[in-house]
Amino acid sequence: MRDIHARLKQRHHLGQFERQRPGLAFFTVPREYLRGLLLDLRDKEGFSHLVLLTAVDWMEEGLFQLTYMLNNRAEDVTFGIRVMLDRDEAEGDSIHDLWPTAETYQRELKEMFGINFPGSPRIDDEFILEGWTDLPPYRRDFDSLAYSQQTYAERPGRVTHDPREHMKQKLYPDGV
Repeated sequence: MRDIHARLKQRHHLGQFERQRPGLAFFTVPREYLRGLLLDLRDKEGFSHLVLLTAVDWMEEGLFQLTYMLNNRAEDVTFGIRVMLDRDEAEGDSIHDLWPTAETYQRELKEMFGINFPGSPRIDDEFILEGWTDLPPYRRDFDSLAYSQQTYAERPGRVTHDPREHMKQKLYPDGV
């Protein structure tokens, strides 16, 4: 794994190498170097499988973190490549032409976080949240309690029980 990282570091602007466990490591790259790195990993280093593309909302820092998980099956190595995006102008680079499965991940990230991937097929089509008009629900500033109170009527007669006490009452109704 370190050999691959050393070769990549000679050719790319890689951030700190963080090994999580054997076969899994992460590093951060500036957005402008992502595509070249991904092409290199796929075409020269054998990382043929895009495992996932996900995001983290670092609201306090004003950033989104995109994480691209790539796997080299022959070497049993997975790299997580992180790219930081400005939260106010969240726009990533589409990689659907490198890995067709990325189209699905990119559509989900657009709908759930509001991160755009210009040029990605069907990026503006509804995916999971049909008819959704509110703030993307995976953003940390989305208030799920306020949304549910505004959207759904309170149901009278609903009672919440402490699970421990409820089961105790059900199992031992006579207080034994």
